[in-house]
Amino acid sequence: MMTPIEERKDEKIRTGMVQVSDGKSRPRVARLVLTMEAVTVQREVVVPPPTRDKTVPHARERMVQITRQKVGGLGLSIKGGSEHKLPILISKIYKDQAADQTGQLFVGDAVIKVNGEYITACKHDDAVNILRNAGDIVVLTVKHYRAATPFLQKQADGASDTDSSTGDEHPSLHNKVDDNCNTERNADTNGGWQSAWGESEESRPGSAAGSARGSRPPSAAGDVQTWVDVVSVPLMMGYVTRYVFGTDKLRPGAFEVRGAKPHMTSGVIHVDDPAALSQWLKSISDNIMGLTNLQMKLFNRHLSGGDRIEYMGWAHEGLVTAAQPWQTYRPKFLMLKGTDVMLFDVPPCSVSELSKCPEVLKVYQTMFRTVKESETVDWRQHCFLVQSSGALGGPGPRYFSADTRHELLRLEAAWTAAVVHAVLRLGKKTFTVVHMGRAAGLTLDWSSGFSLSEGTPGAPPVWSYRFSQLRGSSDDGKSKLKLHFQDTDTKVIETKELECQILQSLLFCMHAFLTAKVASVDPAFLASIQHAT
Repeated sequence: MMTPIEERKDEKIRTGMVQVSDGKSRPRVARLVLTMEAVTVQREVVVPPPTRDKTVPHARERMVQITRQKVGGLGLSIKGGSEHKLPILISKIYKDQAADQTGQLFVGDAVIKVNGEYITACKHDDAVNILRNAGDIVVLTVKHYRAATPFLQKQADGASDTDSSTGDEHPSLHNKVDDNCNTERNADTNGGWQSAWGESEESRPGSAAGSARGSRPPSAAGDVQTWVDVVSVPLMMGYVTRYVFGTDKLRPGAFEVRGAKPHMTSGVIHVDDPAALSQWLKSISDNIMGLTNLQMKLFNRHLSGGDRIEYMGWAHEGLVTAAQPWQTYRPKFLMLKGTDVMLFDVPPCSVSELSKCPEVLKVYQTMFRTVKESETVDWRQHCFLVQSSGALGGPGPRYFSADTRHELLRLEAAWTAAVVHAVLRLGKKTFTVVHMGRAAGLTLDWSSGFSLSEGTPGAPPVWSYRFSQLRGSSDDGKSKLKLHFQDTDTKVIETKELECQILQSLLFCMHAFLTAKVASVDPAFLASIQHAT
């Protein structure tokens, strides 16, 4: 029943027939379209032949390039915005100015993208600022909404080039445009999956009423069948998963694409053929990784070498509550930046949002460990533990799951690189300890190893050992620590007993230094880290 994936190499577009549902109702036949930037679910509809009135543009997306003029700017005004539940609509085009000279823009066009960036979720003032700062050559992606045109034309005489009158739209304009845009909205925000497909429960295929009347509306002479978008999910900093959201239940023969924001979802996409399923998952994952790496590079342009981002990606944190014996999973966007481990609920859209991260841990005070298959707590695979000695780390390790083994391996490699990078940047770290009843400072130094100093700063150390001389350690889990070193000449094991009030921080930092030393055995790896710094 399902056709294989078709690829148009010139445009890097993949299409294929699938079935899509909301995870509760019966799946419906749909077409899946994958571009470099988005995954789009489409449904087939019957439409009358298009009108040939040359004064009215067809209701399809068009790209129009405008050259800004020194006087008059773009030569257009806009109305609408997300705060009014309206698209950004062109309300006036000024005669003989830039927009008018293109001959391709009309009152009633909704601006979907500016220079390739979506503005459909923007408020009115934000859209005005984006247009003003879009440069001298501006490419608009627009789509005409015929229902809005007469109302906008009535108001056009009062518009200005800096129009920000977002509260004076005609009441019937809101209703007409709202009806016309109904099928363009995400199923999560327009009253359910049925309305996104333009069907009621009584008439949808598979119901009693739908079976009696047939699964397609009758078509008049000249009507044509075409595909229209149900939902489109941007892939930038999104993810693809086979798990039921928030659980450890793996969907057989199905997956879901979720965007950077919580409400963005493709619905559950069902693919019968295992080979086609694998191909879809790989193609979507590759596009997501490419876009995420691109965003990471854009962020790093604005960051100093010591603060560069090593990794960005999604993981799912398992939470056990007293009300239920099983774990509930919540998505977390994990970032390794400089010496920091950052956890976001929603990915940052700009460099300025990095400073608003709700959870920041120090990578050299945080332990990362992959969970063996025999140690997993439920049916989730590709799991790992994160435990921090910082205040936000909590008393015990936190349990996470990656969506694929490849993603887990990518995170593990990036974590090691981040630890080495952090230790090289840190250089050395001193902890206050008690040694043989006297206060002292235990220093971990990347170059020289362990050393213990007492008394005034700069005094010769009481003892010192290289990292390679450490043969083991033991602790009581509270404050007491024993370090076992081997003397280079005599080969005798010497034990040093210490007490530290922040023992966990000391142990985690010691582990970070030792990890960095082990990694430095690979000259190519160390060279790549030093080059990055």
